[in-house]
Amino acid sequence: METILKNLENDPDGMSTYEFIVNNVDNIGDNMPELVENLKRVDRSGQFLASTARFLNAIDRETFSKWLPSLIEAAISKDRERRYIGSLLEALWGSDYKERSEDLIKTDDNFRRIYKRISSKA
Repeated sequence: METILKNLENDPDGMSTYEFIVNNVDNIGDNMPELVENLKRVDRSGQFLASTARFLNAIDRETFSKWLPSLIEAAISKDRERRYIGSLLEALWGSDYKERSEDLIKTDDNFRRIYKRISSKA
């Protein structure tokens, strides 16, 4: 595993790290801190940070809850053009996020930050 993690340090954009997480999701628990940090370092656009957050949330939100906030925060910071973070709203907070937006804005800082950037209502 150390060799794989070392090779992922040379990941040019985050795609290889994302693919590794997807293909090995059942066996990466102990290596999540390194994988998340690597994604945060190499993903310049936020694309793979957002994709990883959506994927891990869909697979097992509870198991991966420790790493979701960090992935989301990094995606928000890197996605200056707002191309990827909008997809997190429904994927992470449900299809009814618009109806619940006032409550979510008060209780979830990451939701508030994304919603503020995506919507003119916040």
